[in-house]
Amino acid sequence: MTRWSLVVAAAAEAEPSLEALCRQYWHPVYAVARRAGNDVETAKDLTQGFFAKLLEKGWLEAADQEKGRFRTFLITALKRYMVNEWHREHAVKRGGFAELLPLDTELAERIGTREKLHELSPDALFDRRWALAVLDQAMSRLAAEHVGGNFDLLKECLTAGRGEIDYPALAVSMGTSEGAARVAVHRLRKRYRTVIREEVARTVADESEVENEMRALMAALM
Repeated sequence: MTRWSLVVAAAAEAEPSLEALCRQYWHPVYAVARRAGNDVETAKDLTQGFFAKLLEKGWLEAADQEKGRFRTFLITALKRYMVNEWHREHAVKRGGFAELLPLDTELAERIGTREKLHELSPDALFDRRWALAVLDQAMSRLAAEHVGGNFDLLKECLTAGRGEIDYPALAVSMGTSEGAARVAVHRLRKRYRTVIREEVARTVADESEVENEMRALMAALM
């Protein structure tokens, strides 16, 4: 796919792309809304409302690909939106926005309690949740590619450190040799890195930005 392909398709209201865009970025948006001091329901409404405005007002069409990072555009638009909503003094009633997609706020809250969100700036929080969303999307793609295989056994190896994988035990679980288990892990890790890069590349302007975004992703996870 070409750079910004996901954004361009969403701007043209291609339904799968709209859904993919919202699913990839709702968690960072929700986290920032909560970081601003809103309760769960208000943050959920702000998240739904932000994406509704994003689509209704054609903000995606106004996104400038020449400026590179889509997430930079998005966090700027989000801040502007939240300020405007504050000044509207709750003119829109809670629940007034149509639900664009189901928000697993319970999961978001569990993640939030494990992170010291009060120690992160809104931008840093957005980047961290963006990075986690990219990894989650990449994992979902891998799962879809390995239906009926040993993915459930191998996926735990994706985040294991050097020397932490018990290859003999893994081989027994897979019903194969230790050498074959090592090859399977190597291939899955390589594919995981490729898929992560592909997900990042979908929302930058050109190839030169991908490496910077990959570094930003790794930094956000530290």
